[in-house]
Amino acid sequence: MSEASVAVHADADLLAQAVAVRLLVKLLDAQADRGEAAMVLTGGRIAAAVYRAVAQLPARDAVDWSRVDVWWGDERFLPAGDPERNETQARAALLDVVPLDPARVHPMPASDGPAGNDPEAAAAAYADELARAARPGHATLPHFDVLMLGVGEDGHVASIFPEHPVHYDTRPCSAVRGSPKPPAVRTTLTLPTINTAEEVWLVAGGADKARAVGMALAGAGPVQLPAAGVHGVDRTRWLLDRAAAADVPARLRSLR
Repeated sequence: MSEASVAVHADADLLAQAVAVRLLVKLLDAQADRGEAAMVLTGGRIAAAVYRAVAQLPARDAVDWSRVDVWWGDERFLPAGDPERNETQARAALLDVVPLDPARVHPMPASDGPAGNDPEAAAAAYADELARAARPGHATLPHFDVLMLGVGEDGHVASIFPEHPVHYDTRPCSAVRGSPKPPAVRTTLTLPTINTAEEVWLVAGGADKARAVGMALAGAGPVQLPAAGVHGVDRTRWLLDRAAAADVPARLRSLR
């Protein structure tokens, strides 16, 4: 398991800009190494700011976007185009701005999609799509260069909530019913899938995230605090603003 590093930025705006720069560098490095890159997106306020910042950076044109695979860590099980879907947010902020290959953009199924209004079928369909993208002779998952996660006030990541049964699911993708945060029905990558990523970035801003971030870095149990149970194969990065880092021990912080 990789060790966690913590980078703290002065405020949410600088955090978003810094993550945007990191993301471009990571995609460029992956393409230099492998000829292609794969990123797993998240949703939320900070994520949207990151995507907008990427779209505004002149260096975005250094990335060959036609060789980037885009996946999602979780999704709200709503109709396509619903403004509450993570996909809708990401498309508006970044994906519709850069020249991606549509065949390499992999949104989680919508409630009005081919799987119908059945989140279990939607999760199974996404698992099948992941398997189709895996390299021949390898496991049932593609390579993820970077997987980004937000951190909820309760310590949830993706749509894995504290003490929810999905925590124990070992399938690649799972339906979530009874989410404590609306909407109640979602789909999510599971913890074993998340933890196959080369790098996992946990991005959090705001004082309302401080307690969860501090507890996760202090070694809380992953069932009670899912953010404590995620890690990258090579690197795990906590990318925070000062408010979110308020409860992080000073010895762990790298101030920017």
